[in-house]
Amino acid sequence: MGVVGSWFVGDPDAMVGVPLQPPSGAHWLGTTGQGQDVVAQTVVGTRVSLLIGFGVGLAVVTIGALIGVTAGYFGGLVDSGLSLVINIFLVLPGLPLAIVIAAYLPAGPSTVAFVLIVTGWAWNARVLRAQTLMLRQRDFIAAALVSGESHLRIITRELLPNMTSLLVAQLIGSAIYAIGAQVGLEFLGLGDVSAVTWGTNLYWATNDSALLTGAWWTFVPTGLGVALVGFGLVMLNSGFDEVTNPRLQQERAWRAFLIGGGHAVTRSTPVVVPRD
Repeated sequence: MGVVGSWFVGDPDAMVGVPLQPPSGAHWLGTTGQGQDVVAQTVVGTRVSLLIGFGVGLAVVTIGALIGVTAGYFGGLVDSGLSLVINIFLVLPGLPLAIVIAAYLPAGPSTVAFVLIVTGWAWNARVLRAQTLMLRQRDFIAAALVSGESHLRIITRELLPNMTSLLVAQLIGSAIYAIGAQVGLEFLGLGDVSAVTWGTNLYWATNDSALLTGAWWTFVPTGLGVALVGFGLVMLNSGFDEVTNPRLQQERAWRAFLIGGGHAVTRSTPVVVPRD
């Protein structure tokens, strides 16, 4: 809907009806306080919010992987210096820092994305550093070093492929965080309020006193959109983890083996209970 839905709705900025008109046949989700169609505003805002979310997620994971894997792989002074930078960004309060930065930069989606990237990469770097330190001790890394492979090849061909599930989980988690933070910043008026996004939809609904006037249709669709996208991404992350996580694959294979042998398997611990 966010990608192609804008082709099937009208101009989200066009004044198409009476302000704060309830849902009707002409306007399925009513109109805003400025007389704009809520369906068009919600659909177009979906695309912008998703682009910011996944763009920030990709940038955050890339920066985190670059810094975290480098620190964990090389160790020594490199690890100490990069870990210091990571820890500095970790102790900085994310949301207050984002609000301060956004207040001094030109309003717009690019500013929101930049703020979220600056405040969101450190946690990913910390997790990837720890994972790299663990993989660095494995025999296949030692074998690659003995065989004379370059550090770049070891990182790109040996380490990163073994972190695929973790990188995807971080990408999806960062996208969820970015969408929620972007909506929150723009709801506070720190974005470009003339742009059509989920955050500005909520900003204008609040500015028009939607709660006091009972105009629920101006904010409920956007709120449901944020909730459904977050839920969908969480389920996608869970499904990908089940497919790629070797431990979960072994557990499913073990359960299938036991069930095929005529045993009942409990949900928590792998206890075999003979059937009657």
